[in-house]
Amino acid sequence: MSTPMAETTKSRRSRRRFDDDFKAQAVRLVLDEGKSVGAVARDLDLTETALREWVKRARADRSHGRTGLTTAEREELARLRKENRQLRLEREILKNAAAWFARETTSSPSKDSSS
Repeated sequence: MSTPMAETTKSRRSRRRFDDDFKAQAVRLVLDEGKSVGAVARDLDLTETALREWVKRARADRSHGRTGLTTAEREELARLRKENRQLRLEREILKNAAAWFARETTSSPSKDSSS
């Protein structure tokens, strides 16, 4: 006997937002008090994946980047990637404009020939 699809799939919880203080306290429970990620995640009703990512970032920040990108490095990388996308777009626009002007100057007749 098969069950309807809706009954077999888990309903997705809406995305929640957590402030930095909450994240820091959850990370402290894992790093400073030695509790497991799973136990803290269950206690605080979090997904283990989210808490594990917070712990990974905190370890990188605490080790000043020796174990991964620090928060400042991640922010700089995001800013540089955005700037890079913008510069590529501007370069493409300038390249197209230069090609258009080159076509226009070679295809239009000289206006000084009547003198």
